[in-house]
Amino acid sequence: MNERAVYERIREQGPVSRPEVARETGLSKPTVSLALADLERVGLVRTVGHRTGGAGRAAMLYEIHPDAGRAVGIDVGREWVRAALCGLDGKVLVRRDVRSRAAGPGELTAQLVALVDELAAEAGCAPADLTHIVIGTPGVHDTEAHRLRLAPNLPGWDAPGVTRELLERLPAPVLIENDIALAALGEQAHGLGRDVPDFVFLSVGTGLGMGIVLDGQLYRGARGAAGEVAFLPLGETDPLTRAPEARRHGMLESVLSAAGLVATARRLGMDEHLTTADVYDAARAGDPLAIEAVQYEAGNVCRALASVIAVLDPRLVVIGGGLVRHGQDVLLDAVRERLADMTPLDPPPVEPSALGAEATVLGALAIGVATALDIVFNRVVAEPAVG
Repeated sequence: MNERAVYERIREQGPVSRPEVARETGLSKPTVSLALADLERVGLVRTVGHRTGGAGRAAMLYEIHPDAGRAVGIDVGREWVRAALCGLDGKVLVRRDVRSRAAGPGELTAQLVALVDELAAEAGCAPADLTHIVIGTPGVHDTEAHRLRLAPNLPGWDAPGVTRELLERLPAPVLIENDIALAALGEQAHGLGRDVPDFVFLSVGTGLGMGIVLDGQLYRGARGAAGEVAFLPLGETDPLTRAPEARRHGMLESVLSAAGLVATARRLGMDEHLTTADVYDAARAGDPLAIEAVQYEAGNVCRALASVIAVLDPRLVVIGGGLVRHGQDVLLDAVRERLADMTPLDPPPVEPSALGAEATVLGALAIGVATALDIVFNRVVAEPAVG
C-alpha cells in the first residue's frame, strides 16, 4: 500500500523529491525512502537529477521509469491508419501513418497486427514487451458479440466475432474505443481541454461523432454510444425517402460531413467534380453558391451543437475532423455567428482542435499509458507480494 501511494504520487507529479512525496502522501520519510528503494530496485522508478535553487542540500528527484512499459495507440479510419508507440512517460518513440486497408476485416486485421510488430521493432523491443494497446475506431465496440456497431465506413466489422481475431492476434491487452471519444481525451491531455472539466469534441469529416467529457471523465453512456450525434434527427432531409442511408450513417451525417458539403454544393449548381477544399476556396473568393453551401453546413452544425448545449451545458466546444481542418476560417465563423441565436444563454466558446489529425492517436496513448502504469505496477509489485 505504501509503495502504491508513492508510485501514484510520482505518476501524478513527477519528477518529485523524497520530501515532496512524504508531504503529499502523509507517509514518514523513512517509509517513503523504503518504498522508493523497492520501486527503484524493480525498475518502476528512477532518479533524474536534483532539485536546485533552494537552501540546503539539493534533493534527488524521482520519476516513473519510461522503459518499464510500452503503450501503443492506433487510429483506424477508412482512409488512413495512424499509429504511435511511447514509453510510460508518454513521449512518442515511433510514429507511423499508412493507407488503411479497410475493404474488409481480414485485410485490416492483418495490417494492424503487422503494424504493431513494426512499431515494436523500430522502438527496439519485442512485440511481447508491449504493455497495452488502444485502438480507436468509428462506432461502438460490442464486447459481448465482438463486433463494431454503427461503423458503416468500416465494411464487414459489424459481423459478430470479427474483433475477436484482432484481440487474439495482438501481443498485449487491447482496448477498442470510439475514435472521437479518444480524440476528446487527446484534447484533454494535450490540447484545449486541459483544465476544462466539461467540454465536448465534435468531429466532422468522413463521418460525424462527438466525444463528451463531464467532470473531467470521458462519458460513454450505458452502451458506449454516447456522442453518436450522427443519428440526431436534425438534418433537412426526408427520413422516408432516405431511410436506408439514414439508418446506416445517421440522418444528420447524411447532410453534415465532407461528402454532405460537396453534395450540397452540387445541388445548388456548382461543378460536379468538387472537393471540400474547392468549395471552401470558392467561398473565400466570394462565390455565392459556395457561400450558401457553407452556410447550410454551418446551420447543421449549429442545430447539432444547440441540442447538445441545451442538454449538457459544456464550458467549451472543440471542433475537429477534415471538414473543419480544411476550412475552419470559413465554417467556424459562420457557426459562431449563428449559434448565439440558437441557445438560451451565451454559447460556450467554439474553437478548432489544437491537435488536428493527431487527436485520436494522442488520446489513445493517454489512456494506454494510464492503463500500462497500472499493469506494470500490479505485475511487478502486487503479484509477487501476494505470492
